[in-house]
Amino acid sequence: MIDLGVSKIALIGAVALIVIGPEKLPRLARTIGTLLGKAQRYVADVKQEVSRSMELDELKKMKETVEGAARDVENSIQTNANDFEKSWTEATSDSSASLPGMEIFPEYKHPKKKWRLKTGATPQWYKARSGLRTRTQSGAARVARFRPKKSA
Repeated sequence: MIDLGVSKIALIGAVALIVIGPEKLPRLARTIGTLLGKAQRYVADVKQEVSRSMELDELKKMKETVEGAARDVENSIQTNANDFEKSWTEATSDSSASLPGMEIFPEYKHPKKKWRLKTGATPQWYKARSGLRTRTQSGAARVARFRPKKSA
């Protein structure tokens, strides 16, 4: 900015006092002060806006580099997955069954539950003694069975 020392400011003040006069000088100083303050705020706002736009540009560049890196990683994963699938199909094909140490297991089947056989294997005398139900009852029959008898 402008290089103003104490001696130059004093010289400007003395000339202003002579030219403007002592009555109008305080009002003029206030007006100049407010105008300088507005100018400083405007300059600060412009600097802040410029720095924001620079940061925004940097963030856009960073976003583009991150997206590019993500695309590269995705492409490499897809190519590796394709290579793995090819090698897996080659390894699990019928020609690999002749390799020593490679056993082919049958496909998993869920075991069938044999609850009828298990309940039927319990003897009737044990069920009667332990109180297990041997026949299925409806809700109404169960209520009727355990309803207290009416006394006559």
